[in-house]
Amino acid sequence: MLPSILIPFETPVPPMSQAAERMSRVDTAWLRMDNDVNLMMIVGVWLLTPGVPHAALCERVQDKLLKYARFRQTVVQDAMGASWVEDEDFDIQRHVLHEKLERKKGQSERAALQARVGELANTPLDPARPLWQFQLIDGYEGGSALIARVHHCIGDGIALISVMLSITDGGMDPPTRKKKDAPEDEDSDWLSDAVVKPLTDIAVKAIGMYGGGVAKSMEVLSNPQQLLGSIDMARTGIQVLRDVAAMALMPDDSPTRLKGKPVGRKVVAWGEPLPLDAVKSIGKGLNCSINDVLLACAAGAIGQYLRDQGDDPSGQEIRAMVPVNLRPLEKAWQLGNRFGLAPLVLPIGIENPIERVYAVRARMNELKGSYQPLLAFAVLSVAGLLIKPVQDTLLGLFAKKATAVMTNVPGPAKALKFCGSTLRQTMFWVPASGDIGMGVSILSYGGGVQFGLITDEKLCPDPQQIIDRFEPEFEKLALVTMMLPWV
Repeated sequence: MLPSILIPFETPVPPMSQAAERMSRVDTAWLRMDNDVNLMMIVGVWLLTPGVPHAALCERVQDKLLKYARFRQTVVQDAMGASWVEDEDFDIQRHVLHEKLERKKGQSERAALQARVGELANTPLDPARPLWQFQLIDGYEGGSALIARVHHCIGDGIALISVMLSITDGGMDPPTRKKKDAPEDEDSDWLSDAVVKPLTDIAVKAIGMYGGGVAKSMEVLSNPQQLLGSIDMARTGIQVLRDVAAMALMPDDSPTRLKGKPVGRKVVAWGEPLPLDAVKSIGKGLNCSINDVLLACAAGAIGQYLRDQGDDPSGQEIRAMVPVNLRPLEKAWQLGNRFGLAPLVLPIGIENPIERVYAVRARMNELKGSYQPLLAFAVLSVAGLLIKPVQDTLLGLFAKKATAVMTNVPGPAKALKFCGSTLRQTMFWVPASGDIGMGVSILSYGGGVQFGLITDEKLCPDPQQIIDRFEPEFEKLALVTMMLPWV
C-alpha cells in the first residue's frame, strides 16, 4: 500500500504577492479525492521523433505552459475549501525533469517505459508546489518520450488536451481573462442549488434548458433568473426524477476478477493505433457511430481476456463511468473540471461481434436525453463542501456501481510538431476514484485510434493482455461486417 498522500486539510498560507483565488467546489472535490489506492492524476505519454533536448523543453514550457496561471500556482487548503496561490519560489527544474530509462535484462523499451509510467502513476505530486510534472526520457526508440502528470483539480481531459495543443509548434496562447469574467465556481453554485434539488420550481426550469444542448445549458444556466420562461417543465421534471431514482437505485456492478479491493500499484499498457478510416467504414456499414464500434471492441477484448483466464462472462455486463463534457469547447482553456459522469453498460458476455456492437448502440441511445451527467456534476459540487470522510463515503457510491472509468477523446487529425520534432504517438490514462481499479482510454490522433489501460496490479496484473485483444476484436468485427448482405 502507498503511504497516505492526502494533502493536509489546513495548509499554512505562504507569502503572496497577489490575492488568493478560491478553487471551485468541483475542483476541490477532485483535489480531496486522492486516496491510498488511487491518485487523482491524469497521466500521459508523448513519443517524439527525433529527440527533444531538455533545454528546448524547458524553454517551451516557460514560454507557453506557464501562461496558464494554474501551472504557476500552488494549492492551499483551509476550513472553507481551497485556494490557488502563486508559487513565489517557482523553479521550472522541479517540474521538468530529465532522466534515463532504466531497463531490466531482457526487457523491451516499450515494457520499460510502461513500467516507468506505472511507477509515476503511483507517485504523488509535491503538495507544496504546483501540481504537475514532466519527465523527459532521452533515446527512446531513437527519439524522446515525454511523461506528463497533472492533478485532476487543475483540469479535466478536454481542458488539458487544449493546454497540450497550445504548447505544440504553432499552438495558440490562452485568451487574456478579463476582470469582469465570472468566478470559476459559478457553475458549481447554481448546480448545487438547481440540480441537487430537482423538486424546486427553479430546478425544473433550469434543467429544462438541457434540450438545447448541454454546452449551451451551462452558459445559460449561469444566470438562473433568465429561466422563468422555460417550456416543457413538467416533462423535464419527470425525466429528472427518473434519473435521480436511477442513480440512487443503480445496482452494484457484476462481480468479476476486475472488481475488488485495489492495492495501489498501477500497471499501464497501450497498443498500436488502428486506422481511423477503417473504423469509420465499419460504423457506416453497420449504421453505428465510431464510438459504438470502439466500445464494442473494448467490451469484446475484456470479455475474451476473462475467458482466457478461465472465467465465464456469459450473460455478464460491467459498468463504466464515462465522462461527458459540459462546456463549450472554445472555453476549454479556462481549465477546471466541467464534466459529468454517465454510467455505460458494456456487454462483455456477448461473443458475437455484431450482436455486441448493436447492444452497445442500444446502451448509448439509452443515455441520450439523460440528466445523469448533470446530476453527477452536482454531486461532485456538493462533495467539494464536505469534510474528507463524508466526501469519501458519498463518492464511494460511484465506485460500487462501476468496474472502470472509460473515456474517449478525439485528438487532432494530423500529426503535430513539438520543438521541431514529430509527435508520432500519444496516449493518456484517466484516474479512477474510490476503489475502482481500471481506467480505459480511447484516443484518436493523426489518422489512427488506439486503446490504453491503467489497472491495479492485484485486479489485472498484465493489462497488455487485454490491449492485445483489442485489434483482433476489431478485425473479427470487420470480417463479419464484410460478410453481411449489402444493398
